[in-house]
Amino acid sequence: MAVYLLPYEPVFPPVDEAEADGLVAIGGDLSEERLIQAYAHGIFPWFSEDKDVYWYSPDPRMVLFPDRFIIADSLRRTIRSDKFTVRFDTVFDQVIKGCAAAPRPGQEGTWISEDFIVAYIALHAQGFAHSVEVFYKDELVGGLYGVSLGAAFFGESMFFLMNNTSKVAFHALVEHCRQNGFRFIDCQVETSHLLGLGASLIARKDYLTLLQESLQMPTFKGLWFNYLDTRHTH
Repeated sequence: MAVYLLPYEPVFPPVDEAEADGLVAIGGDLSEERLIQAYAHGIFPWFSEDKDVYWYSPDPRMVLFPDRFIIADSLRRTIRSDKFTVRFDTVFDQVIKGCAAAPRPGQEGTWISEDFIVAYIALHAQGFAHSVEVFYKDELVGGLYGVSLGAAFFGESMFFLMNNTSKVAFHALVEHCRQNGFRFIDCQVETSHLLGLGASLIARKDYLTLLQESLQMPTFKGLWFNYLDTRHTH
């Protein structure tokens, strides 16, 4: 099957024409309009090579429903210890750069290129991209970022500099989504780490149905609140 080369316009081919690995198309840019169109159609950019962006829609898709989040006793103790402070949307640029610098076992380098960093910082400025940040004594030690549309959050990447800090960030994200009526968190592809947190695989067609239902809800756009007390949840 031939891979679709994107035109200048921010349009995508049907995802059921994707390759076996989920590759839908190559090319285009990382403009706000194209990124929003991609997420709204179940597609996300994964990496760029020779300045070409590769767009994916895997089947099956990994998602986490907020009410199915699994919190281990060790993480619960960490959250209740008051050791870390959690904030939202205060240092988005530092979080995405922290994710880009994080080591990836089995990978050479990172897919978060400078073009990705610039694009998602711009998306953050427009109120669509968000960061969850974990601080220890006013130092950023972990976090994650992603995109919010309707009642869906599309997780992109996370990092940690101290044990459990990416999990603390993820827990805060889940609580935010649960408290504000989000239907699901898109985790994109299967990992043992996410399975252990309660994520599950669903067929792409079921994911697309869930996505379209979620997009009927208003987008929680703009800066999210800066602090969330998660010590006494769950």
